Amino acid sequence: MRIHCKIVVIAVCFGVFLLLYFFGGNAADDPPLKEVEEDNYFPKFSGLRNNVASKLTKKTLDELHIPHKQPLTYRKVSKVSSRGGNAIAKSRQRSDMGVGRPASKRARAEEVMHLAVVACGNRLDETLTMVKSALLFSIKSIKFHIFAEDPLTSQFEKGFLFQLSQWPHAITNKFQYSIYPITFSVGNAEEWKKLFKPCAAQRLFLPVILKDVDSLLYVDTDVLFLRPMDDMWSFLKAFNTTQLAAMAPEHEIPKIGWYSRFARHPFYGVTGVNSGVMLMNLTRIRSTLFKNSMIPSGLSWEDLLHPLYQKYKNHITWGDQDLLNIIFHYNSECLYTFPCQWNYRPDHCMYGSNCKGAEEEGVSILHGNRGVYHDDKQPAFKVVYDAVHEYPFEDNLFQSLFYPLQTKFLDTVNTLCGRIPQVFLKQVEKSMRTVYEKKVVRHVRPPPK
Repeated sequence: MRIHCKIVVIAVCFGVFLLLYFFGGNAADDPPLKEVEEDNYFPKFSGLRNNVASKLTKKTLDELHIPHKQPLTYRKVSKVSSRGGNAIAKSRQRSDMGVGRPASKRARAEEVMHLAVVACGNRLDETLTMVKSALLFSIKSIKFHIFAEDPLTSQFEKGFLFQLSQWPHAITNKFQYSIYPITFSVGNAEEWKKLFKPCAAQRLFLPVILKDVDSLLYVDTDVLFLRPMDDMWSFLKAFNTTQLAAMAPEHEIPKIGWYSRFARHPFYGVTGVNSGVMLMNLTRIRSTLFKNSMIPSGLSWEDLLHPLYQKYKNHITWGDQDLLNIIFHYNSECLYTFPCQWNYRPDHCMYGSNCKGAEEEGVSILHGNRGVYHDDKQPAFKVVYDAVHEYPFEDNLFQSLFYPLQTKFLDTVNTLCGRIPQVFLKQVEKSMRTVYEKKVVRHVRPPPK
């Protein structure tokens, strides 16, 4: 009897031992849930941690039966490997960039910024580079209105189709374009075409031609955006109830300004304004009667242009810009002036730095007038143009655009404009950091305390 009891006890103990071994072994084989969830294996900014985190996709975690939480640090959106994850990643990436967000037609229309440019002669490459710079940093979508003479129209079509095939979808998805012929609604078309530069007078007729556009930014072909166009667009909200256009002063120092010394006609303010970058509320322009020296009751924009030109055509030097100065001389309450860094030209540095806004904040919009992008007179301007022109829209803005730009500036330090590189680089570096953060890095939630 005692023997049988001992056998039973031994059997029970052995059975209990097997059960403990079975359950204990399985538990030991389970993945360490706490460690994976809290992601405490790697330092916060460890490259190894980011590498491992990028591989822990939703699919992988599901296969391991690990409850997946949102990552606790920064991660590259493009690293998601599952098909569904890629769709979500692309959607989030577009949302971060201000495009691809679900919205009503009305909301989409309000989010689109309008930009116009007039190109005649050998301006195709320069215009495409301007377009590239606008898209490079912009957040909202842009509708480009391109006015070109007949020989250039087909070239623009081919140029845009080629660029569309080269640029990433994140860029091409946020812009539209329309190409228009050069037209003048009043006066002699050939005479308007020859006013100052070929076709430059076309900008005067934008409120008449683009009747369905509420607001518009006009720029010359030799303009480069070094920060989001959205920031310039926000000046529209700064307009008071009478202001309907915005431009920068022609010069900062009256003693050396052109208008203050040589103009033979009325001009705006103390130094006049430069029309190479002009923000317009077209709706207000179309509905305003403008004071002038010819008819006391005032004239609409379209009715004013031709008689104004006829009166002053023998006294103007800079064509359409002079006419705009005359208009806003008599209607100064209608103009908003933005700082010089929004229309930075060689005049701001070739005689010594005289744009304080650019010294403090950096150049926002670079205006390479006088052909400085294509000669060696102002190498600092040419360096920026070449860098944007050659940039291949690679992922790494700093490696492919900023660092080459910074390096090339070393060759310009012996020039008046090149010896102040921070003026050219400060804002573009800031813009690149903003774009990089929006496109590449997404902060999901702060790490645990």
